[in-house]
Amino acid sequence: MVVGDASLDIDTLVIGAGPGGYVAAIRAAQLGQKVLIVDKSELGGVCLNRGCIPSKALISAAHAYENAKHADQFGVTAENVKVDFTKTQEFKNGVVKKMTGGVSSLLKGNKVEIFNGECMFINQNEARVFNDHESPRYRFKNAIIATGSRPIELKPFPFGGRILSSTEALNLQEVPASMIVIGGGYIGAELGQMYSKFGTKVTIIEGLDTVLPGFDKDMTSLVAKNMKKTGIEIVTGAKAESAEQTDKDVTVKYSVNGESKEVTAEYLLVTVGRRPNTDGELGLDLIEVETDERGFVKVDNQGRTNHKHIFAIGDIVAGLALAHKASYEGKVAAEAIAGMPSVVDYKVMPAVVFTDPECSSVGYTEKEAKEKGYKVKSGKFSYAGNGRAVSLGHPEGFVKLVAEEDTGVVLGGQIVGLEASNLIAEIGLAIEMGATLEDIALTIHAHPTLGEIVMEASEVVLGHPIHTMVR
Repeated sequence: MVVGDASLDIDTLVIGAGPGGYVAAIRAAQLGQKVLIVDKSELGGVCLNRGCIPSKALISAAHAYENAKHADQFGVTAENVKVDFTKTQEFKNGVVKKMTGGVSSLLKGNKVEIFNGECMFINQNEARVFNDHESPRYRFKNAIIATGSRPIELKPFPFGGRILSSTEALNLQEVPASMIVIGGGYIGAELGQMYSKFGTKVTIIEGLDTVLPGFDKDMTSLVAKNMKKTGIEIVTGAKAESAEQTDKDVTVKYSVNGESKEVTAEYLLVTVGRRPNTDGELGLDLIEVETDERGFVKVDNQGRTNHKHIFAIGDIVAGLALAHKASYEGKVAAEAIAGMPSVVDYKVMPAVVFTDPECSSVGYTEKEAKEKGYKVKSGKFSYAGNGRAVSLGHPEGFVKLVAEEDTGVVLGGQIVGLEASNLIAEIGLAIEMGATLEDIALTIHAHPTLGEIVMEASEVVLGHPIHTMVR
């Protein structure tokens, strides 16, 4: 009960209830802290409500539609396969509701106090939270800032009307006939390919020389090949310059090698990255939290800012904007507050993109390992040599392992192919525990499974593969 405008005392204030904030709040509560979590939007943040989860639900639906149309290779013929996109969106919304409801139950079950509203620092030990109904003050011993990020908006392409961010693109109520995507990174590639599978004519405009520029070209070439199969036009080395929209379509002008071109579609999706939410009314400048020139909060290896009791995690600190990165950092911050020696180590931070085929990577690529000074050996095993992949009708792709030459210690791995997002975990564990190629090769993998490809790749690097010839 608040007397006048006195502050309520808590141990830890968490600002933001995304995959970084809610995980930090739960871990802090598990460690005996009295925790308040504040978020002006839905529990689960962008990931659960407007990013990872809804996009994967729609991607799964697109795969189901494509599989139904092209099941003839299995001797299965389906006629008059149709998409009811209203039901597809209902499915997606149901998934989101279930996941966000789970977050709410977990927070309450761990006795975390939840406040739906905004937060503003008053000083380095107090903050006011407020909504349309109340505005209490809290005095905190520690704070964890996890306010996430938002899509970057380019001046020539302001969001609104037929110019969409990923948020609007995930909520279209019908499959558009055509769509332009500016940015061929993981968001543009995933959503562009998803809509293409539903029948949308998609044009991707990318400034660099390939889609998914963060992955090796031998991986992205397979994705580009599948994109073109569904009719996606990929324009690389292009500079998007302007957009003009009507009530029916939008025209984008761009240039390639100095030559001016234009393309028209029903919608334009702009996916050129995300910006940290460190501006606005949060008051970081008031309490003098240090940020860099791009707005990212400066932190140490426990997530501490220049104020030892104030932490920052997730998309507002340097590094890839990944939900699992934010969750990991949230645990470290909560444990650091509790006096544990936890520190951030990004050595085995996986990167995954849910294109078709999926791409995943963990640890070092061969190029990165060499740049770090390692003498390396590497090798690939193709999905085409795996009975499970072939029987599933997905023989395209490979697993590549990178290891230290003298010791065989696994340094990294890259996978492109069916279920790459799941298979990468074994390689991450191997790197984390300092395992060698022989450790993987000697681990008995069930047959027939996709997991065998990882084992076979280790045998390739060791020089004694069974199901491929040594070159």
